[in-house]
Formats: sequence, C-alpha cells, structure tokens
Amino acid sequence: MYSAIRNAAYEPDPLHGPWQEEMSVLRLGEELHTELTRMHAEAEKGSVRPDRLPVRRLNSLLQAMAPGVIAIGRNAGTDGRLPWLYARDAVPPEVLAPVIGTWAAGMYREEDDIEGADLEERFRSDDQAEAVQLPHWEAESVDLTETVTSAGGTAEPATRLYGLLPEWVAFRLAARTFRTGGTTLHFRVESSGNGARLVSWPPQRYERRGQTWYYSACLNITVHTVPFAPRFRVHVSTQVRRWATQLDVRPHQLGGATVLLDAPLPWPGGPDRGHRLMPNTLGYDRRLKELAWRHHSPAPLLPELDIVRNYPEPKELFSHPERWINGSGDVAAGIVYHPSIGPHEVGPGLMPQERADLDAWVEEGLYPMLTRVPDLMRVTRSNTPSLLPRSGAARGPDTRDTQLALQRRAALAHALNGRPLEIDVLWQSPETRAALLAELPKLIGFPPGESMGPADDTWRWQSEGIEIRVRAQPAGPLADALSVSRERRRSKAFRLAEAVEERCRLVAERAVPRPDATEVVITEIGGKKHFAAVPDSDPKHALRIAWARQGRLSQFVNLPDDTDGGLEHRAKWTWLDTFRQLGAISPPAHRVGAGIPGDLQYVALWLVRHTKKGPTRCPVHRLVAVRVRPGDGGPGVIEGWDAERAEWVPYPKLLLLLSQAAEPVAETRKEKEADRGGPGDGMAARGGLRPGAGPGVEQVRQQETERQIRALLFQLRDRPTLLLADAGNLRQCWPGLRNGELDRDMLGFGTGPAQRHTLYGDNLRVVLVRDANAREEVAEWYAHDPKGDVGFAEGVWGTAETDSRVFASTASKPHTVAKLPKGLRKLAPTAQGRTAPGKTAWNPGQLEMTVLGCLSEKALADSGREGGLPDRPAEWATLTHQLRYQDDYSPLARPLPMHLARLAGEYVLPVAGTKEEESMSSTP
Repeated sequence: MYSAIRNAAYEPDPLHGPWQEEMSVLRLGEELHTELTRMHAEAEKGSVRPDRLPVRRLNSLLQAMAPGVIAIGRNAGTDGRLPWLYARDAVPPEVLAPVIGTWAAGMYREEDDIEGADLEERFRSDDQAEAVQLPHWEAESVDLTETVTSAGGTAEPATRLYGLLPEWVAFRLAARTFRTGGTTLHFRVESSGNGARLVSWPPQRYERRGQTWYYSACLNITVHTVPFAPRFRVHVSTQVRRWATQLDVRPHQLGGATVLLDAPLPWPGGPDRGHRLMPNTLGYDRRLKELAWRHHSPAPLLPELDIVRNYPEPKELFSHPERWINGSGDVAAGIVYHPSIGPHEVGPGLMPQERADLDAWVEEGLYPMLTRVPDLMRVTRSNTPSLLPRSGAARGPDTRDTQLALQRRAALAHALNGRPLEIDVLWQSPETRAALLAELPKLIGFPPGESMGPADDTWRWQSEGIEIRVRAQPAGPLADALSVSRERRRSKAFRLAEAVEERCRLVAERAVPRPDATEVVITEIGGKKHFAAVPDSDPKHALRIAWARQGRLSQFVNLPDDTDGGLEHRAKWTWLDTFRQLGAISPPAHRVGAGIPGDLQYVALWLVRHTKKGPTRCPVHRLVAVRVRPGDGGPGVIEGWDAERAEWVPYPKLLLLLSQAAEPVAETRKEKEADRGGPGDGMAARGGLRPGAGPGVEQVRQQETERQIRALLFQLRDRPTLLLADAGNLRQCWPGLRNGELDRDMLGFGTGPAQRHTLYGDNLRVVLVRDANAREEVAEWYAHDPKGDVGFAEGVWGTAETDSRVFASTASKPHTVAKLPKGLRKLAPTAQGRTAPGKTAWNPGQLEMTVLGCLSEKALADSGREGGLPDRPAEWATLTHQLRYQDDYSPLARPLPMHLARLAGEYVLPVAGTKEEESMSSTP
C-alpha cells in the first residue's frame, strides 16, 4: 500500500527569493488604440462594442510570427495604457509593422474601399497628417513570483502572472529535450486561454491496421491558488495529444476542429524561432457554405505576410490531413483529434511511470526558482464506508447480488411510500424491450413478471409493500427527430421551442392520467449520431419536458447499435438511474468515528448554468439543493429545496418542479430590467448572457442565489448539517467561495464582511470540493513509495500540519477498467509492448476538499461554547470522501448528495415562448 501521493505542482521556492526577469513590454498607446478603434468602427458599423478591438487573431499572429514575444497582456484591446506584449527582446519595427498592418487590413471586407485602411503604409509614411506612430518598447523587470496574501491567508499571484508565467515556464522547458527509453522528444509551445501547453513535435507514429496513427505528449501548464496556502502553484498535467489523419465526417458536420500550424518565421529569426505552434480553428461556415478558418484564426493572414511558402487551405487540409502533418515544404499542420470525427487506434492517457518521468523532467527544468510542493500523506485508514463485501472464494457468487437486491427493494419501498409504480416502456427494438423486462426483477429480487393480458404488453409485480406495473409499447413517432423550422430569421430558441411544443402535444394525446400512482416513462431513442445531420432535432429533451408536464419522470436508453455497452449492462443502468430519480438510493453508513454526530444530515448545492448554446437554446442559472437524511439502519430520505415555496420536497417532485422553469422566467425579467438600467445596475456578467445584455445581470443573479442559500440554511438549524458545495461550480454566483475570499470558519455573502459560519446554524459544517475541471485547478497526481514504485492509490491525504483544512480524495480503480501489464510505455514502446500506444491508460482525478467551516476551538469560543470538544477537520474530509462510495456505483466523482443535485439539473430545461411572444420581445 502506498503511503504518499505526489502532486505535479510547483511553488515559488522561498529560499531562492523573487524570480526576476528583464523583459520588453509594449503598450498600444493612446494614438494607435484610437486609430485602430476608428478603423474597427468603420469596418464593423453594426458592432455592439466598436471600442473593443478584436485582437485575439492579432495576438495569435504576433505570438507565432514575432520573434521573442512571450505573452499577451489582458484587456489591452479595451485600454491602450495596459501592457499588451511581453517579450525577451524588443521586436523590430520592420517585423511589428507588417503584422499589425496585415491584421488591421483583415478587419475590412475585400469590397471595402476605405481611405487609410493600409495601416502598414501609414507606419512608414513621412506625411505628418496621415502617419501613425508605432508604440515604443519599454524595459521592465518583472517578478514572476509576485504574490499578494489575502486576509484569510491564501497566496494569490499578481494578475498578469496567470498568463505570463505559464508561457515563460513553457519556453524554459521547451529549450530542453526529454529522453525516455531511447526516444528523444522535442517540444513546441502552444498558447491556450487558461495558460500554455507543450506539445511534442514532430508527432510519434503508431502502425496499426495497415495505417499510421499519430500522437504526441502534451503538457498543460497553468497557475492556480489553494485555499490558505502560503504560496501559489504552477500545475503541469500530462496527456496524449492525438492527431486526426482521417476524418469520418462530411464537411458540413465539422463544427470546429483545432489545427496547430507549424510555420517558420518569414523574417530573420529571434530567440524563440521554431518554438511555437499556432492554434487555429477549422470548421464549416454555414453562411459561406464551405469549410473555412473560424473563430478569429490567424491562418488566413499568413499568405499576406509570407508570399513564398504555401499554406494549407481548409478544403485541402480536410481532404489530406496526413499529408500536412508530415509537412509540405517547411510548413506542417496537425488537426487535433476528437472522438466525434471518427475512431483512433491510439488510446488516451499516459502510464503512471511516464507521468512520473515527465514530472521529474519538469522539476529539474524549473529548479531553482520553483520547487515541488510537499508530498501528501495518508490521514486515515478508513478509506471506504460500510460497503457490501465483494464476492470471493469464501462467499457464494450470488451472495452480494442478493444483498444488493434487498437493499434496492427496501429503498424503493421507502421512496414509493405505498404508492403503486406505473412504468411505460416505449421501445423501438424488441431486444431492448426484452432486456429491460428481464433486468428489473433481477435488480430488486423479484421473480419474473406476470403478463396481465393477451396482448403481452403489461407486466405486474407485487410484494413486500411494492406494486409495479410495466406497460411496453412501441415508441412510434414520439422517438422521431424533432421537426425544427429552418427559418433562420428567427432565433434558434424560438424555432426549437415550437418543435418542443409539437412533441408535447403528441405526448399529451398519448398520455393516460393515473393520479394515484408514481409514474415513469422509459423511452428508447437513437444516439446523437442519428440526429447529427439536423441541429436540435434530438427529441430527448423535448420528451423530458413533455412527460414532466404530465407529471411523469423520464429515462432514456439508446438503440443497441448506438452504444458500445452490452444490452444487459445498459438495461441495468437504465433501471438504476430510474431508481435514483425516484429517490431510492442512500449513502452507506460511514466509518469515520464518534466525532460525527449520529443525526447528521447532508445538504449539497449545485448551480445549473446554461448559455444560449444549452439544450433548449435558452440561457438560465438555477440553484439546485438536495438534502439527504440517512436512515437509522435503513433507507434514508432524499429531498430537494423548493425555492418558490421555501420548503423541502421529495426528490422526484423536485425534478418535476425544476422542469417548469418558473424561476428562469423571473430571472429573465430581471435581466431585461437590468438592461434598461434598472435595479441591480453594476458589473456585467461574464457568461451565459444574451447579446447586448447590460450591466447588472451578474449582480442580480448573485443576489438571488445568495438569498436562496441563506434561506435554506435557515431551514437547516434543527439538526447537525454538513453543507457540501463545489467551489468551481458556485463561485460565479457566490463570490465568497473564491479562494482569495475564504477564511476559516467564516461565510461571506454579498459585499458585506464575512460572518461566523455558526450564525447560520450552531452545528453547521461546510466542506468545499473542487476537481481539476477544464482549467486544471486541481493538480495531477500519482502514488509512489521509497522503492521507486509508481502507481495509484485510494484514500484521504493531507499535509503534516495539524491545523490543515485542505485534503485530497482519491478513489480506487473501477473494476470495469482493464488491468494493464506493468512497465508499458506509450511514448517509447518496447519490443514487448509494441501495442502499448493503443492501450487506454486510466488517469484518475483528485478531489480537493476544503473544510471551510467546522467547530474548531476558535469557532466554539466565538459562539460562546468554550470547553467543548473541537472537531478534527480530517474527520470531516474523510466523511466527504466516503460519500463518494455507494454499493451500486463505482466511486463517484463527487459526494453522493452533490451527485444527486448535479443530475437533478437534467430537468432544468427552460423553453422559449410562443411566436407572438417572440415578436413582442423584438419590439423596442
């Protein structure tokens, strides 16, 4: 058993002191910013924000084409006084002028004839009336470890370091080679929105099935903070970057694929020559009806800067991706693989030993400025709750299945509370129908069902307080694709809403009310590929809305040809998720110890956030709260918070209430009020807003979310409560959960000072969880021992500090993951492991747990309870970890109550109004 885990994270070494680097810094300056803003306003006369320059394409072009440029400052397109470019050496005017000039000319259409559009000529002009001056570079000493410590003790880097430090680290590492197993890898730098990446180039090759498959090692570099940590962190995660050399999609199906372009500088090189790959996006342009470079890609501007070389055209790259990844002349391009464009014979993930080797290489390259964070040690041996033992030699093969069936049956009886369960199975394939009918009685320990009629379409089970009736009928047109209007003058949301309403009418015609029963509908539908040709035609969400209006829960199962899983396995999980929706699921009894109150209840929060690209094309923010009260030796009670009535309701009722979308409608009214400059006028929201949304929307959402949280906390004072919140999910609408705002045993709401958490409940504990998410916020890890062995381990981990509040939760490998031989290497396959690149490496995540509020000695003293026995934060972290386990599931990514809250969000499906409402909303 491993006794320690190692994070692939680094922090400033206090023994080294500041990391000072001399840089050249460029600001756009008032003159050039004003001129570029004028040109943008002329080129985009209908622009909502003509003062906001579209500099993303220019930034990518400069990073790839201007030698020495390291990083781009933030918000330089809106304020010419802010730092724009950071470089090792000043970029000469003869390089900077054509790049900026080419970008500026690209703002205009070919047919535009606007005086003064040739900015490059004006940079060189001697005519004072029309000349534009290039800004001058300034020398600046930058501390790459500059830190500000919050009032709660969290070290935060200077804002510019979030973009600048990852780039600087990437170039420092790219100057070195990585050697493993006789293979030498060279790395290139790719800039990303959240940091920087290192990509091994040229790619590795893997011969399989008569074809060559291409892949690279990829390192993601980001800067983050950890609650209460005295130094910020640099995270370096590793993965396999696979390249597409055959695209099994038609051009119109390509929404947007990342393309990395390897091109030499068209002028004499600088200190970073050959170290960058230029990111672009290749996709189908529905306006032009052809493949094109999209999302401000810099690739279309390259031929203007370099008339000697041939660069890939979108159609040619789509048709011959392998030709371009091997290079045409000294230009190469690689399409980053995504499963939606077809299969790939190289498996995802890296082996643990390869991770460790890359991690050691990074550590060596960052010394002495950055040092590895300390290893984490086990804080408990109680890794799991009271789970049923796995079947073994001393136990019959069916023992565990029998006990599981008894547990499920008891939970189902408790959830139904004497009401009959009516289930409609709408099938398309007889195999799925048969599998569902066979699996249900097995899961709850009932005999095969009894047919109730000659039509052989109804089955009944009744025993031990449970009555279940299942009706199996062909799905018919209910499972057909939605008929969505192609009238592009109207918004997608309203066109989809019309199709949803039509499907709701079909469902209403078919539904037979059964007021005394709990009702569920299971529908067999096609997978995503069945509906890929017509956007928004997948009927799943429309059916969920339609059945919810009839008071029924809904569950879906894909056609047999649309999934890799076996039919019996899929049928089992269809029923298990149905039980979950009914509230027939409970966490096992914990094994933490006497420090946890016996009558403890769990409450989890989850914020559902949809943008206009969401499932119904309607933006919405909706808070979901789920309460779990474990039973005393039996099934517990699962409830959800009804914010409108300020009361707790059964979990199935919560799902149906969420589908009604009453709250999002009210929120939309507030957004409109904010757009008119009404109440809540303040900061502009950063995500999920309609175009043109004015200031105040984010503040309105924040105030409403925090009001709901305070209201439900008031309802939880009657017994000890563990509040679980995902910081990454909630902090947009609860800013007090940002790391820099956290303080031990305090809760902050709004703009006022944080208050003691015990003011919201004498026996309240608060644990924040966080995973890596898309921003790599939690570091990658691997387990190791003194012998040098490397692998994975489950458990709760922490530092040696006695007052630590931050812990790590790692789970065991799911039994469904194939066991691989030790010593396999994908980056340098051995003769014995030639097929190693084709293996899928299981790379488990780490769940960070911060015990924000507990009954510490100080918390007890501040609330007038001196002398009471204080909590041990490690015990509450262990409890949170154990909540990831449940007998029916592999270890969950989050604690079970939070898992239930997140899945409840599947019912948050707001629908746009009628055609008349649309015309009214477009009227000034």
